[in-house]
Amino acid sequence: MSVSDRYEEVLKQYELQVISVRKGRGAWICETSQGMKSLREYQGTIKRLEFEDQILGQLKGFGVTADQYVRNLEGNLLSTAGDGTRFVLKDWYGDRECSLKDGKEVCGAVASIAFLHKCLQRIPFQEEWTMGSTFPSLAIQDMERHNRELKRARAYIRGKRKKSDFELCVMKSFEPFFQQARAAAEGIAGLWEQGAEPRCLCHGDLDHHHVLMGDGYMAIVEYNRLHMGLQMEDLYRFMRKAMEKHGWSLSLGIEMLEAYERVLPIARENRRCLYFLFLYPEKYWKQINYYFNANKAWIPARNMDKIIGLQEQEEGRRRFLQELGK
Repeated sequence: MSVSDRYEEVLKQYELQVISVRKGRGAWICETSQGMKSLREYQGTIKRLEFEDQILGQLKGFGVTADQYVRNLEGNLLSTAGDGTRFVLKDWYGDRECSLKDGKEVCGAVASIAFLHKCLQRIPFQEEWTMGSTFPSLAIQDMERHNRELKRARAYIRGKRKKSDFELCVMKSFEPFFQQARAAAEGIAGLWEQGAEPRCLCHGDLDHHHVLMGDGYMAIVEYNRLHMGLQMEDLYRFMRKAMEKHGWSLSLGIEMLEAYERVLPIARENRRCLYFLFLYPEKYWKQINYYFNANKAWIPARNMDKIIGLQEQEEGRRRFLQELGK
């Protein structure tokens, strides 16, 4: 069965007239009699799909613009092609992604994220959602794992007799960044007693690619990593991308925090959580991890340039951390 035969067969299972279909990012974008839809292959569980659909339905009731699932003629969320391939259909938006270059647009997106978080906090926890829950939080788990990876990489480089320019750059820059990494991991792990993290529903993968700029609205899409966790991880992920794009502009950082808090005030412990998330040198870890898992005999010069660039940005990053830590 060809790809086109497969999606045509699946679309017949829905109560809509298809006008046109084009290939999108990992999906088929369909113009239909009921508006734009996104059809994509699905490999998860039905339980997970029902969990997302239930949350998205409640968000719609609160006024959040998101990509809702569409049920087929039989009332199911999943539709299966003749070869057994499973698909889901969702409402979709043909709008552009949020531009990180536009500070005003970025602050508007942060306000929309705050509204999303506020609405997610209004949804009562249900026991069956433990399948979408993590403890310790993903942030704590990731920091601890990344620190082990950093130490392994340093031990490997130390053991080499002849070191490349990149490896010499790593050894020279390692200690200050690793001290930040260790302080961040210890700090965030010590914020709450075990089992007492203020877990709420989180988007789980929030960046500018998932905030679409409509005419008079912003849509936040792709909830396939929705889980019970720390909402500050969502805010951190989006803000870090913007701060890096703007050279760690302190004024933009303050504006984003203010835009969020006008919608949803940040409690003291959550602000400390956000501080430790920003304190962790994630970009530095990424460069070291790339080196350690790649062909160590040849590392492009741009990777060393990236580490040097991170060192050059430290002053701006430090000023923002001081503001956040107040």
